[in-house]
Amino acid sequence: MKDVTPLIEEWLSQDIDAWTRRVVRRHFDPETGSPYWLKRATELDFDPRDITRYEELARFGPMPIGDLRTMDPAELVPQAVPRPLTGRVWESGGTTGNPCRVYYTEPMLEQRAAWRRYVIEKEGFEPGRNWLQASPTGPHIMGHGAWDLIDLYDARVYGIDFDPRWVKRMLRAGRLSDAQEYTDHLVAQMSDLLETQPIDYLVTTPALFQALAKARPELVAALKGARLSGTHATPAMRRSFLQALGEDKLLVVTYNNTFGNTIALPVEQDGAVMPCVPNYPQITMGVVDPQDWTRTVEYGEHGQVKLTVMHDDLFLPNILERDLAVRYDTGSDWPCDGVANARPLQVVRTAPEGIY
Repeated sequence: MKDVTPLIEEWLSQDIDAWTRRVVRRHFDPETGSPYWLKRATELDFDPRDITRYEELARFGPMPIGDLRTMDPAELVPQAVPRPLTGRVWESGGTTGNPCRVYYTEPMLEQRAAWRRYVIEKEGFEPGRNWLQASPTGPHIMGHGAWDLIDLYDARVYGIDFDPRWVKRMLRAGRLSDAQEYTDHLVAQMSDLLETQPIDYLVTTPALFQALAKARPELVAALKGARLSGTHATPAMRRSFLQALGEDKLLVVTYNNTFGNTIALPVEQDGAVMPCVPNYPQITMGVVDPQDWTRTVEYGEHGQVKLTVMHDDLFLPNILERDLAVRYDTGSDWPCDGVANARPLQVVRTAPEGIY
């Protein structure tokens, strides 16, 4: 297995202001910058290359999410990356409309994989085990995690067919029985594998794990552990998951989406606080006032999640997520703020969470 610890330690040692200057200047270089940002620069009332501090990224305003739904994602990649671009384009879940699209260069995929390798080892999952990756597939980057487990953790990985958009479509249309039938279809696929194959660990979403635990509790209890990733899990859900697995089993619940991942920290206050920290410095998170995104709330207060992506090859400042969370003080343990107890900002029929 590859040792990724030196990489992680190098990233965590980065000064966020210096990293901001590095990424902004790369994307706004007149000769080799990204086409999207060079065009945006002509519409701004400041020169982005004059930015020297992370806090100054607020000058860009909120990232126009609509642009990510319609533009060619190659426009976000600096011209310094050789053309033509080859590889996968990844999409968001499309909860609030048409999906957003981003292109991951090879270094970005390697960074994501390195964090995953580092984290699952720290969490206590054993290498060389068999996993069931019951997560969104197709254009969803969460499904790419199966290859990370194989390449970096010596795993053997099983999978299922999983299209989360179909459930969202059924819920929007008020077709609750059809949505439930599709969820049952996913649970049946998982059950078949868990009954017949030597699977140690499960990767899935909190909602689908909840459905599996309700339908086939004996299969959940036979697992050695579970890693749940998505945008919604409450402390009560986590307690029920641990009860279903068994108190001596591994259970990790993280808050993730297409744009950036987090690392789950140990729960606090008997599970009432479920903190996570982002994959710094490429991903940072803030918690802001939903009525005034420029105001960061106090530690321990709820607010809207604000996410900033700063890869060498992808720059997305000030994404206002559709999620509510508690601002978490990491103290000296992490170089930036964390979030805790993430949940949807608003749940309506037009923006259903479905099986995420």
